[in-house]
Amino acid sequence: MEYQTIRLATEGQLAVLTLNRPDRRNSLSPAMIAELLDALASIEGGDSRVAILTGEGLAFCAGMDLDALRAIANQSPEENLEDSRRTAGLFRRLWSFPKPLIAAVNGAAVAGGCGIATLCDFTIAAREAMFGYTEVRIGFVPALVSVFLQLQVGEKVARDLLLSGRLIDTVEAQKIGLVTRVVHREQLLETAREVARQIVANSPAALAATKRLLVEANAAEVDRKLDLAIAANAGMRKTKDFREGLSSFLERRKPEWSKP
Repeated sequence: MEYQTIRLATEGQLAVLTLNRPDRRNSLSPAMIAELLDALASIEGGDSRVAILTGEGLAFCAGMDLDALRAIANQSPEENLEDSRRTAGLFRRLWSFPKPLIAAVNGAAVAGGCGIATLCDFTIAAREAMFGYTEVRIGFVPALVSVFLQLQVGEKVARDLLLSGRLIDTVEAQKIGLVTRVVHREQLLETAREVARQIVANSPAALAATKRLLVEANAAEVDRKLDLAIAANAGMRKTKDFREGLSSFLERRKPEWSKP
């Protein structure tokens, strides 16, 4: 596949996967999801033993693309369900990827972009990066990312982040366990490469077995919860609050929520 929204390069036993829509803050589109899944399959089947995932420009990933958001308003329930399944498939693929993944977070990682950044085995962030699950601000439900966030930081912290929709800096993100290491922006990729070199020095068989164990220990529960999350994600798109939140976001105005 010839990529339009990402770049894939190899450096010996290291693969570097770059989200490459800097003019759109590397936001997620159906095309990008398809290309990411294709690239991950290529990395899995190739000689690379470790992969770095980063973003081009000042943002890591700003969540869903505006054009994709606009399209949601006209989608059928079946299309919304399929769209939810597609995003859930990407998140689960990242979480269960058999080779070590290192996120090099160069800037803001918001909503689904925050999920991508934190689903990797290692999350190394530039000091300027910000993280947040902001879905509730636009009348949406952070259903898919919630499945994995609770595993990573525990239910109490997950409730704080998901219900408030607030952005957090790298200091807090590292404190609660979303971020592995914080470095200066100019050191970001070299730090990620250094971590990759440490990983490559380890036993390939032991690494594969360890990742398999980590995934299999939680796979059944993750899949059960993802089924619930997919339904919640698709169902929320039919509500008045989602339509109002989406309109207000696109029109850059304050939303007028329906009464509870």
